[in-house]
Amino acid sequence: MAYNESMVVVNGSQVSCIGHDWEDIPDFLGAKYGEVARRLDLSFNQLRSLTGLKAFSQLEELIVDNNLLGNDLRLPRLPRLHTLTLNKNQISFLELCFSALLEHLVEVTPALEYLSLLGNEACPNQLVSMDKDEDDYQRYRYFVLHKLTNLKFLDTRKVTQSERSEAEARGAFMKVVKPKNDQDTASDLRSESTATSYTPLPQGSKDARNHKGVFTKCRYVYYGKHSEGNRFIRNDQL
Repeated sequence: MAYNESMVVVNGSQVSCIGHDWEDIPDFLGAKYGEVARRLDLSFNQLRSLTGLKAFSQLEELIVDNNLLGNDLRLPRLPRLHTLTLNKNQISFLELCFSALLEHLVEVTPALEYLSLLGNEACPNQLVSMDKDEDDYQRYRYFVLHKLTNLKFLDTRKVTQSERSEAEARGAFMKVVKPKNDQDTASDLRSESTATSYTPLPQGSKDARNHKGVFTKCRYVYYGKHSEGNRFIRNDQL
């Protein structure tokens, strides 16, 4: 892919490269702006890696919304970074992988106070997933806050003291449970059907050589001219 400096918008210490379908961060960006940039916006690209950020040692804010970043995301050490937005990427709640990503952020971004993951599968927000509810989202918050204890804001909400206390006590055990889809449910039903063949008949009636009749009272009674019994009664018998 060809890169040129006309793609970059600079306003003081703010550097923006938005909507260029970049798959990686070009070398010239760090070489020219790495020492001066305090805020870097790389939204609406096709980034799968952020290894090109090594030159941005003074970075304080990083916006990489609407890219292709996943749980394998790795950052260089950014000691001044306090704001990181990763909205609408491909970060999922695979517990071990997601946990590893959060632990990585603790290591390389010690000053991080604001994190946003809206629009990722890892963030069970009802705006993007109707099968999630507020309880799912709250469990996610406890899990993240258990790992990133210095956060002051997560997504669009300020972190409360009660959340900190709950995250410290139980955050390690919080999971966002993925509901079974229709295909999984159908598979389970088939497995149950194979394991136990259900029949409403008594046990003795299953054997064709030892058939037993079943007698019981009917719960339903039909009335009216169109009931099952009246279908065989002539009009002159009514």
